[in-house]
Amino acid sequence: MKKSNQILVACLSLLILLSLSACQPKRDLRTKAYVKETFTMGTYVKITSYDKGHEKVIQNALAIAKDYDKKTTVNQSGSELDMINKAAGIKPVKVSKTVYALLKSAYRYSDKQTGFDMAIGALTSLWHIGFDDARKPSQAEIDRNLPLVSYKLVKFNDEKQTVYLTKKGVKLDLGAITKGYVADRMVAYLKKNGITTAIVDLGSSSLYLIGHSPRGDKTPWTIGIKDPNKEVSAQVGLLDGENESVATSGIYERYLTVDGKVYPHILNPKTGYPFDNDIQSVTIVSKKGVDGDALSTTIFALGTKKGYEFVEKTPNVDAIFVDKNNKVYITKNLTDKFEIDKDSGYTLGKLSHLK
Repeated sequence: MKKSNQILVACLSLLILLSLSACQPKRDLRTKAYVKETFTMGTYVKITSYDKGHEKVIQNALAIAKDYDKKTTVNQSGSELDMINKAAGIKPVKVSKTVYALLKSAYRYSDKQTGFDMAIGALTSLWHIGFDDARKPSQAEIDRNLPLVSYKLVKFNDEKQTVYLTKKGVKLDLGAITKGYVADRMVAYLKKNGITTAIVDLGSSSLYLIGHSPRGDKTPWTIGIKDPNKEVSAQVGLLDGENESVATSGIYERYLTVDGKVYPHILNPKTGYPFDNDIQSVTIVSKKGVDGDALSTTIFALGTKKGYEFVEKTPNVDAIFVDKNNKVYITKNLTDKFEIDKDSGYTLGKLSHLK
């Protein structure tokens, strides 16, 4: 739902700050990063590593992303998701183990009913925000498609490893979860094969920070959080992190403007329209990339106040909110890890002022 087949570097980028001049690394690391990237999943997927050797391991990790893209894209015919969608209401479709596991994961997040629905495809293909043919559909079109948006119309057969969409016209779209899920798979492979200090970057909207920064064994990575109102290099502030996912989503990423009104790309499966609340962007910090991806959609469904309360009650998850009044709200565990850029124009908001 929230990913595009176009390069949106200017909209999606997080600025990775890797200052190595402070001290020499104590571990057996490179003094200069080994960087390898590939274009897939509609963006650039990049691995920045400081471990010596492991070039082949990094190539193989990038191949994981390309494999998932080939199997799960809904914007080109021939993928496994495309075959499932075309067989909706007709027959079950057998899929590969990797895609089946992804779909089961998407179903579990959908079942939480917090704004994410794996069967949002009938709406995303209708609006097609982020593509040349994007348009605002008529209310009649939205009304016709809303009954097709429900994860409950997805049936699994674990024994046969098949997926069946029980109603014709139902479409899967896993754009709101795939990057985080794939990041987790890539990170697991990299760690298993000896990578200790690296950043896995999927389009800059989904990052995973492996280990500590190369500046020292107890020194975290430092990354900049994108300013949703300015160009790619501008930032709201700096976040320290290690061994965790950082996923950012915002209304600036992809949108459609019709008659002066801006329609962001993150669609509400209950109304058929983009979520409309006080959030400009939200950054989810979690141990799993898939949590960050899926929960950012959840947050847009809830708004800043309820979203903040939701995150505070969710174990191992934290968040940075930027609202439309240029106020920043940080969950408690990030108080000592995030600092607003003094020249950004943003200020910390008071929770008591949220409605």
